[in-house]
Amino acid sequence: MSLKPFFLATILAAGLLAGCAGGSSTPSQTPPAAAKASGAPTSTLNAPADRRGVLGRNQLIPGLGGDVKPLPPVAGGPMPQRPVPDANGLVRVALLAPLTGPSSPVGQALLNAAQMALFDVADERFVLQAYDTGGTPEGATEAAQRALSHGAQLILGPLFSGEARAIAPTADAAGVNIVAFSTDPAIAGGRVFVLGFLVQEQVRQMIAYARAQGLTRFAALAPESDYGRAVVEAFNRYVPAGGGQVTNVAYYNADGSNLNDVVRDLAAYDRRKQALEAQKAELAGKEDEISQLALERLNRLETIGEVDFEAVLLPDQGTRLTQAATLLPFYDIDSGRVQLLGTMLWNTPGLGREPVMVGGVYPAPPQESNRQFFVRYRDLFGRAAPGIASHGYDAVALAAVLARGDYPQPFSAEAITNPSGFAGVDGIFRFLPNGLSQRGFAIMQVTREGASEIVKAPSTFEAPAS
Repeated sequence: MSLKPFFLATILAAGLLAGCAGGSSTPSQTPPAAAKASGAPTSTLNAPADRRGVLGRNQLIPGLGGDVKPLPPVAGGPMPQRPVPDANGLVRVALLAPLTGPSSPVGQALLNAAQMALFDVADERFVLQAYDTGGTPEGATEAAQRALSHGAQLILGPLFSGEARAIAPTADAAGVNIVAFSTDPAIAGGRVFVLGFLVQEQVRQMIAYARAQGLTRFAALAPESDYGRAVVEAFNRYVPAGGGQVTNVAYYNADGSNLNDVVRDLAAYDRRKQALEAQKAELAGKEDEISQLALERLNRLETIGEVDFEAVLLPDQGTRLTQAATLLPFYDIDSGRVQLLGTMLWNTPGLGREPVMVGGVYPAPPQESNRQFFVRYRDLFGRAAPGIASHGYDAVALAAVLARGDYPQPFSAEAITNPSGFAGVDGIFRFLPNGLSQRGFAIMQVTREGASEIVKAPSTFEAPAS
């Protein structure tokens, strides 16, 4: 029997039959406990044995309607600094996503993926409550207030950094932690933990890979944008930390309008061209055989001398990436001698159609678990999922695993920052006490046929985070 109709019908029933106020009876089953830190990441991909193929009708509650209720007053003091336990023993988790507005397709994909994890991993005590933020700070604040008034013990989302900043004071006052989908490291800290693919993690692992190949001198060619500056900031930190040397950083206009001039300067093309012409002029007046052979060789060159870097980081995508890459050999930077490094922006099909990109490397989630998730998503919902949808799955799976754990407060900072981390569809990840996340990426290499996994993603973290 196919699980697809059952899954979708059950989700529909959950939405139609469950009310925002709850009203479920206390479950009779006690979920198995999850292990505390033991070295290996806790898998978020396995359901309890007695929950496979089962989804209770009260487990998905759309918290979209109704007035926002004020948070319950606490006699004689401020808001509690930890979530209030549910009277029926349920574990209530809020999902905040833009289900209306311009970003609603992404929000719906996050909710769809969250439902997949609810089906796969959660036990019968776990209740997921979905709230629409509209993609705005104001909408997120209203959604968070509603979620907390409905007893949410953990908030998953929102999507945008401005939304996360807006809800942080409200969640902090209620003692509720936030696992945000944003990639902005600036919002991390306090009760906000960032699940998104942080650019500094991508850069850190690319530099570590390049250093393992014996490369020591690095350049960066980045767009003049918030993203480009964040990449370069991480680049300037992790290259020297890994024992390498930053020899050149070049920015180009975000629209690529000045790429030609910037790459020419990066390549020191004019200086190297002048050095070649000077040598040719010196040999031109000599008539001995050795000088003439040397001149003949120089006549086949465009420049002389090597560039001062062995690897160059190109954090861009699409036509700007290929334009920047093709200008490298145009200005006599040999891609056979200079390693091209990318970020996850490179994780798109067809890069190998541009010959200069072949051999370039970039980080990506582990291919098998990631591929399986996106195939299942398409089968269930009839359309391809945006890349960020996997965060919806991993966030709910993480919450479900923590809910089954043996921490007194399952969503406390202590539980969330388990140094052994967790294993999800996007590979292993763990949260640091400062709210940032670390991940274990695979290293992919561009080939003419597609991308090849040349370094598998790690299955454990080597050492506790400092």
